[in-house]
Amino acid sequence: MTAFSLAYTLHVLAALIWVGGMFFAWMILRPAAVAALEGPARLTLWVNVFQRFFVWVWVAVLILPISGVGLLHLRFSGFETAPRYVQVMMGLYLVMTALFIRIQALKLPELKAAVAAQDWPAGATALGQIRKLVGINLSVGLIVVAIASARPMF
Repeated sequence: MTAFSLAYTLHVLAALIWVGGMFFAWMILRPAAVAALEGPARLTLWVNVFQRFFVWVWVAVLILPISGVGLLHLRFSGFETAPRYVQVMMGLYLVMTALFIRIQALKLPELKAAVAAQDWPAGATALGQIRKLVGINLSVGLIVVAIASARPMF
């Protein structure tokens, strides 16, 4: 396996885990949880889901720039010579990472605290805020995937 194919594979897998996980949570898990669980159980479920999923998002957050910079140098000899779509994808990665850190550092602790205190209205508010941020991040992630698939790096 060449350095390029290894970096590309890691890059695609990291993006798949992050964006695919958000898609699953938003489009599949959330409606199923609303249909099957009462508020307290649903909020507790989401605390557990986020704790597990965010470990994988952190892996993706670390792998994406490492593999991306590697691809950048292997394919384009650096940022300055990279096509505009690569630069746009890098910028959108920063947006996605900032949104994720906002959820992880600010909103998830609010949700955890509310669930621990059994303050279900506060938990519902925090979860609603997380849902909106994940929705924005999912939209940005799908845009990045569309850009990447329209202009493959091969």
